[in-house]
Amino acid sequence: MEIRVGYELIYDCPQPTPMMLVLNIHYSRASDIVVPDHVTTIPSVPLSPYRDGFGNWCTRLVAPKGQIRIASTAIVKDSGEPDIVAPSAQQHSIQHLPEESLGFLLGSRYCDTEKFSEVAWSLFGQTSHSAMSMPAPQRPHGKRSMSGEASAAITRIWLSHSVDV
Repeated sequence: MEIRVGYELIYDCPQPTPMMLVLNIHYSRASDIVVPDHVTTIPSVPLSPYRDGFGNWCTRLVAPKGQIRIASTAIVKDSGEPDIVAPSAQQHSIQHLPEESLGFLLGSRYCDTEKFSEVAWSLFGQTSHSAMSMPAPQRPHGKRSMSGEASAAITRIWLSHSVDV
């Protein structure tokens, strides 16, 4: 099956704002990409692609003062089989995690983690441990808004599929 994926992000920036985006399809799916997921912006700004330490394709840009639209659309091939679910998987307490994993739990200097923490606790604070191991479409979710250096309006994120021809 072929799956169409994409997004449209609209930011209002009070001043020119450097951005680092991690929005591309994971490199492990490169052979499945039918139509590439090129990042586009309106207005057009220079984009600098690079790979981070984890192998992810990333994009650097400086958003101009005012509104910027960042978007992409792509098509990937997929078997259509559901992701593997491990119902016996356990969620471990932070104090039991290996030290090499702790760096992934640190806040980012690029976003207001205090605001995101409040949103995360309000959305998921009462979530049972078993709910976090459910397949993605069944996970609890909600709408939220963010503000800070730049405010974003996520206007569209889509997934659609069609049968292979």
